Amino acid sequence: MNVKDTLQKIDTVAIVQASLAQAMSYDAYRNLVSHHVQKGTSTGPMQTPALTQYTLLNDSRMRRLDKTTLIPEHILKAFQQFKGNQTWLVITESWCGDAAQSMPMMNKLAQMATGIELNIVLRDEHPALMNRFLTNETMGIPKLIVFDNETQEIIGDWGPRPSKATQMVTDYKQQHGSLTPEFKHELQVWYNRDKGENIAEDLYKLIA
Repeated sequence: MNVKDTLQKIDTVAIVQASLAQAMSYDAYRNLVSHHVQKGTSTGPMQTPALTQYTLLNDSRMRRLDKTTLIPEHILKAFQQFKGNQTWLVITESWCGDAAQSMPMMNKLAQMATGIELNIVLRDEHPALMNRFLTNETMGIPKLIVFDNETQEIIGDWGPRPSKATQMVTDYKQQHGSLTPEFKHELQVWYNRDKGENIAEDLYKLIA
């Protein structure tokens, strides 16, 4: 690693550490989203009827998934036996449909591991952090950053979609150029059918 890359790595760690100092818990985030639903607003500086509606749908979706999400047995066992000391920092916004599908599973897995703490920040309040974790030069969310509390290093990241959904999006864009409302509906149907299993498998690889 050259000097430039080393300095950039050090700077990224400092940005993550600063963001963690301002992060909220999953429960606090869920309360924040519910508060926006009650006000008819969304997180982020831009306020539109569409973002308000997405926030409403996501609050309902997360409420359901918080109750119904099941962890595959081998993954549950692996997280219960996890011996590390990590913080999972998630970048998100209330209107993000992919986040609403994945964050309940993130929370369930973190709850199973005594050595994982889940923290959350809002994308538009942390542009420096988001710009260090772009996906194909875009600010795709949710983005999960795995921070080792012992070594103070970033040891992995995940997002904005589970691997199978990412492949679906890539294939569709190659064929059609951009995502249509019909495809986005199809993607939500896939999430419902998958029941979080692909998300759990992806996140399991972060500790395996």
